[in-house]
Amino acid sequence: MAQLSVEVSPLRVELNVAPGGSHTQAVTLTNQGDAPVRIRATIEDWYMSKDGTPQYQPAKPGTWTTASAWVRVAPPEQVIPPGQPGTVRFTTTVPAGTGEGGYRSAILFEFGPPGADPVGRGRDVTFRSRVATTLYVTVGQPAAKVELTNLTVRAEAGRPPQIVATLQNASRANVRTKGVLTVYDKAGTVVRQIDVPNAPVLPESERDLAIPTADEREQPLAPGEYRVEVKIDVGLRELLVGETVLKVGR
Repeated sequence: MAQLSVEVSPLRVELNVAPGGSHTQAVTLTNQGDAPVRIRATIEDWYMSKDGTPQYQPAKPGTWTTASAWVRVAPPEQVIPPGQPGTVRFTTTVPAGTGEGGYRSAILFEFGPPGADPVGRGRDVTFRSRVATTLYVTVGQPAAKVELTNLTVRAEAGRPPQIVATLQNASRANVRTKGVLTVYDKAGTVVRQIDVPNAPVLPESERDLAIPTADEREQPLAPGEYRVEVKIDVGLRELLVGETVLKVGR
C-alpha cells in the first residue's frame, strides 16, 4: 500500500458554549498521498500526563471533565481521493444545567486503505495511523486558580538545559501559558530571554512545563553560573514568578 499522508486542520479547537447551546464547526482533511485513503472519525476522551503528553482513551461517562457525549460528527467515515480535501463537521451541544468549567474531548481520525470495512460491517481491518483534533469546551466563566509550585533544572546529555516549571491548577478552568524566561549572568546582565511555550494546563491537574534555554537557532549558554527568572501568565491578575540557579558545565 502507498504511504498515507493526511493533513488535518485545525488540530485544536477552543469553544465557549453556554448551557443548552450548541456549536458546529468543520475539520478539513487533505489527502497528500498518491492513493485514496479511508478516514474514520471517532470521539474519545483525553487527558495529559504530567509532562504534557496527550493520552487518549474510550469515552467514559461520569467523568466531569468529559465533553465526549456532547459531540456528534458527520460523516463518521469517508474515502478521500489523492490530492483532494475532505470535510468532517462536528456539533457540540452542551446540556442545559451544565456547571461552569473547562471540559474536553477529541476527534480521532484513523487512516487506512480504501478497502477497509466500513464501521457498520465490522472492525476487523486495522487502520494504519491516526491524528487527533482536540476540543476544549469552556462553559461559563470558571475562575482560574493556578500556582507555580516548583522550578528546577533538567540537564540531558547532548542537549541545552531546560528549566522545568511545575504548575498546579486547582480550578475547573482550562488555562494556557505565556510569558518570558530571563537568564542573568553573575554580573546581573541579561544574557538571554526566552518565550514561555503556549501550553495548556488542564483543570484539577499538575503540569511540568519544560522551557529550553536555547532553541535550534541559538548557541547553548557558555559554561558558568546563571540566575534564571521565569514569569508566567495564565490569565490571573498577577504573574506567576519564580527563580532558580543554573550551572552550565564545560
